[in-house]
Amino acid sequence: MNQTNETKTTTVTAPEIVCGGCAGSIKKALGNVQGVSDVEVDVGTKKVSVKHDSNVSREQIADALDRAGYSAV
Repeated sequence: MNQTNETKTTTVTAPEIVCGGCAGSIKKALGNVQGVSDVEVDVGTKKVSVKHDSNVSREQIADALDRAGYSAV
């Protein structure tokens, strides 16, 4: 049986992002979530875009952000 896992992109806002250091912390935290393949952080808009397998939920992304000290809106 060959299962394909669709890649999705979830975008959240993290109001606490203020600098490149924040972006680095977020990339590291979300990069540790199994199934996440790419993380982009826009400091100016405070948006975090996460490319991930379809089995990764928005809640898992929000939880990882929360553990890193950032909220996901």
